[in-house]
Amino acid sequence: MSVAILGKGKKVALKRRHARIRKRISGTPERPRLVVTRSNRHMVAQVVDDTKGVTLVSASTLQADFAGFQGTKVEAAKKVGELIADKAKAAGITAVVFDRGGNKYTGRVAAVAEGAREGGLAL
Repeated sequence: MSVAILGKGKKVALKRRHARIRKRISGTPERPRLVVTRSNRHMVAQVVDDTKGVTLVSASTLQADFAGFQGTKVEAAKKVGELIADKAKAAGITAVVFDRGGNKYTGRVAAVAEGAREGGLAL
C-alpha cells in the first residue's frame, strides 16, 4: 500500500499517521476492524471487513439515539463504543482490531475503545 501524502498541516499529518497504521492493521471476517473517526463535535465508529470492503455495523453521535443526549463529549464517545459493541454482538462479532485512525489513543478515542470493551467486544 503506497500512499503519497505531500504538504504540511494537521489534516496531512493525520492522513500520514493513518496510512502508517493501516500498513499493519487490516480487518478479516473473523476479526474485523473497528474504525474510529473523530471530529471536533462528533464521533463515528464502524466495524469493517477489509477482505470484502464492506461496513458491517456502525454507530455515531449523529444518530437519533443522541438527539437528547446531555453530557460531555467523552461520555458521548463512551456511549458510541457501547452502541457499536451491542450492534456488533447482534451481528455475531465478538472480537475486533482497533483502528484509531491516526489519532492519539487518549480522550474520546480511548473512551470509544473502553465503551466497546465494556459492551463485550474483545479489542
